[in-house]
Amino acid sequence: MQPRFKPVDYGRQLLAVDLSQQLHPGSFEYALHHLIEHEIKLEDIEARYKNAYEGAEAYDPRVLLKVVLLAYSRGIISSRGMQAACCNDVLFMAISGNSAPHFSTLANFVSSLGPAIGHIFAQVLAICDRQGLIGRQLFAIDGVKLPSNAAKAKSGKRKDFLRQVDKMEKAVEQILAKQHTADATEAEGTLEAKAQRRLERLSAEAAKLREWLEEHPHDRKSAKGRVRLSNRTDNESAKMPTDKGVIQGYTGVAAVDEKHQIIVEAQAHGVGSEQELLLGVVDALKEKGQLEADTVLTTDAGYCSERGLQGLEQRGIDACIADPNWRKRDERFADQQAHREKKDPLWDKSAKPDKPRLFRPSDFQPAEDLSHCICPAGKRLYRNGQHRDLKGLQAVHFTGAKRDCLSCPLRAQCLRKPDKTAVRQVIIVIGRTPGKPQKALERMKRKVDSQEGRDLIARRFATVEPVFGNIRYNKRLDRFTLRGQQKVDAQWKLYCLVHNIEKLANNGYAS
Repeated sequence: MQPRFKPVDYGRQLLAVDLSQQLHPGSFEYALHHLIEHEIKLEDIEARYKNAYEGAEAYDPRVLLKVVLLAYSRGIISSRGMQAACCNDVLFMAISGNSAPHFSTLANFVSSLGPAIGHIFAQVLAICDRQGLIGRQLFAIDGVKLPSNAAKAKSGKRKDFLRQVDKMEKAVEQILAKQHTADATEAEGTLEAKAQRRLERLSAEAAKLREWLEEHPHDRKSAKGRVRLSNRTDNESAKMPTDKGVIQGYTGVAAVDEKHQIIVEAQAHGVGSEQELLLGVVDALKEKGQLEADTVLTTDAGYCSERGLQGLEQRGIDACIADPNWRKRDERFADQQAHREKKDPLWDKSAKPDKPRLFRPSDFQPAEDLSHCICPAGKRLYRNGQHRDLKGLQAVHFTGAKRDCLSCPLRAQCLRKPDKTAVRQVIIVIGRTPGKPQKALERMKRKVDSQEGRDLIARRFATVEPVFGNIRYNKRLDRFTLRGQQKVDAQWKLYCLVHNIEKLANNGYAS
């Protein structure tokens, strides 16, 4: 006989649910609810509402903020997805008081936050500090490049756009000329439907492009005055290369405290080069009182530049900034090139002949009077001119003779292109240029190569990389949905707020 069980109904039911009991102490949503209801002040946002005596009732900005942050914590970025969650998910019903805001209200709220989100971010940081989650011993600064709501194909310089609009206008003229010819020969005078649609499309695009060029009379420029690519859908975004290909988007920068991985500063910029962002983040940290006398800043090689290092020294800030070649000088990464050159696991793994190593300047022996040097084949390379200055280093240039180099049996080991290059030239550094001060980059290299520098770089990895892993992969916040630097900056701060509130919840806040 078959056993009998109580019936189970998974369909729609009318239940009496106490929404306040759905937020469990110790959870992210409970900490979020307590934080916004009892700790955070939203005067800047509430001051925008002018319906005290007239107009319809508005949704409470506290409710909207809670819905958005809870949705981001679940990887829901679209406002339509948030509205659906408020209608179908009991947890969203509880956090919003069963108010179910419309998706247009949620979208407008996120896009209109502006500078107000900075004040909210600062208040959450103050609570993290009060809870003892910020140590201020080491800050790791890093950035992540995320795509935004901008078309990569609409990027270019003004000259590119001018060429495109001229091409479209010529195509319109050709279509019209063809029509005039048909009229003159008493042929069918009406354009075909396909040609008519093409004419309308080209005319509209050309007019729109002309209007954009009038509104943007100049190319975008970098801090060094170089021309940057403009974008017709979001001119404040940037075209940036990443490991996954080229994207059109923004760089989200975060400064993370080592103690509990709290994000102490968050900014988003439409810039692919991170070098010019370093001092802006540092100044923001200093202005907000996050930097102390013994605080150390660390970054990866993308932020290393002579200008940035000089700026840190002028501000009296202790930092450890890796340069692009620090791994080559660290014996712990001696085999990294072998791993980079590995083929796909399914490819042929049989041994391949090693490429011969070309002779380096260290293989050439200069004479005591520096009049010549001896190459590995025992031939002389003669001095070419006076001492040279190579970025503060004094060097001597030597050139081989054709009679020796053309018949040398070691040409394949000495020249990259022995069939095209006649003689070998080599530059040997002999010391620092007298009277030239040492650059900040050279001083930083010595610090990076020291044991202290290596330890700081290792601590940087463990501090900032898990933060981006949590935001991008755990929370699935891997793109920006807005346009314009100010709006994207606000959305990036919202992403970082989710991380910080989660840290508060995990460390016993409001439980």
